Amino acid sequence: MVRVGGAPAVSAPEAVLRGIAPDGGLYAPERFPRFSLRDIVSLSKIGYAERASRVISPFFEELGEGVILPLCEGAYSRFDSSGPAPVKYIGGGDYAMELFHGPTLAFKDLALSLLPGLLAASAERLGEKSESLVLVATSGDTGKAALSGFSGVDGTRCVVFYPEGGVSEAQRLQMVTQAGGNVHVVAVRGDFDAAQRGVKRIFADGSIRDKVASGGRALTSANSINLGRLIPQIAYYLSAYADMVASGAVRAGEDLSFCVPTGNFGNILAAYYAMRMGLPVGRLICASNRNDVLTDFISTGVYDANRELRKTDSPSMDIIVSSNLERLLFESSGRDGGEISGFMESLRARGEFRVGGEVLADIKRLFWGASVGDAAARGEIAMRYRDSRYLPDPHTAVALRALRDYRAETGDESPCVAAATASPFKFGRAVASALLPNADGDDFALCAMLSDFTGIPVPPQIAALPESPIIHRASCLPEGMEGALIDILDAAAE
Repeated sequence: MVRVGGAPAVSAPEAVLRGIAPDGGLYAPERFPRFSLRDIVSLSKIGYAERASRVISPFFEELGEGVILPLCEGAYSRFDSSGPAPVKYIGGGDYAMELFHGPTLAFKDLALSLLPGLLAASAERLGEKSESLVLVATSGDTGKAALSGFSGVDGTRCVVFYPEGGVSEAQRLQMVTQAGGNVHVVAVRGDFDAAQRGVKRIFADGSIRDKVASGGRALTSANSINLGRLIPQIAYYLSAYADMVASGAVRAGEDLSFCVPTGNFGNILAAYYAMRMGLPVGRLICASNRNDVLTDFISTGVYDANRELRKTDSPSMDIIVSSNLERLLFESSGRDGGEISGFMESLRARGEFRVGGEVLADIKRLFWGASVGDAAARGEIAMRYRDSRYLPDPHTAVALRALRDYRAETGDESPCVAAATASPFKFGRAVASALLPNADGDDFALCAMLSDFTGIPVPPQIAALPESPIIHRASCLPEGMEGALIDILDAAAE
């Protein structure tokens, strides 16, 4: 069972199918399954699919025994020969957990390759016959991963909204060239926060829910507001610890820190959930780009969304309203649903909320925040490649620079794993600018130059994009998202 702030508890399959609670709140695990140190270390002896199954299955006991492992085996068979989450040493006590070896070259593949199977299994368990209408607001990577995961999946239809001009050219083309009669892409003439607000507004609109239901469909989400998206991400933190122990990088039982680039707070929240399950964690370093609302919150306890969203080289983090922070506050406040509702109402009404006392102290004990600008991130790309021949994408570079800032401020030189969240070739212009400052051309010409310079092949998923036919051309204003969705549903019914 899982529960949400002040609403009644529901089963895990129902939480996955709903995506978001009727009152707009988020579901959270009712309890965290406990893993002993022996359980965690033993993961090193098995493949990633079985590791993930062991971590995920206790959350979904209602699905029945033996359901999750085949889903994991199918999902992670789509990754390249490096595997889903390899850990690599990159010098100075720093390690990179590479999460970009899936079909869309971003960490979202770790969850979104599995979510379609979880949805199908949940629907079967509950006897749900409706088609799942999966809505997605994306800052870049979630959209393509969802489109790839759901394309051609029976019983589903996926609609992705992305901020026009707010993603890299490779991210845009990955989405608008996606084939599949059950997937749709709409550019929103606004930023990610506007797209995310629009999706939440659709979920709360009774007339749209009625129209969706009348067509034999049920709304759900593939964003990390859906617990079925978040839980699979827990697995790679336990997996990384097992690999670090097996390699001798840390001793069994020794705390290990993680540095995570994050905008919506989902990826780092998964690390926090892993800690609640028994993972020995030192610090969780929350790395932000110039959109530094999380950095300010961790420092002061004030979450102030009344600020301009800045476009950066790391667009997947160009977010002001970090939805998953609600789940951390739920745990840090002793699961006080009323207090969390008050925070969220203050955020809606005034654009800010404040925490203090033991709630803030609890957060500060574990989390450390830093923000990194584009120039510093590009410098980090150049430095890491020069010193260790490691080539990070801009989001990973934000994390690695934040980690260096953390070490300088705290003096903590213990091993730390940084989440490497995307292929550098998804952001070829920014990465090439860091290494080849005089290079010129379009994004894909710069990818080719980057490949020539580093000797790293351009991934075929990127190389094929310029010649791929554009399929999706729809666009709308933020206030027109409901109408755009209805147009898609009407066309699908013809």
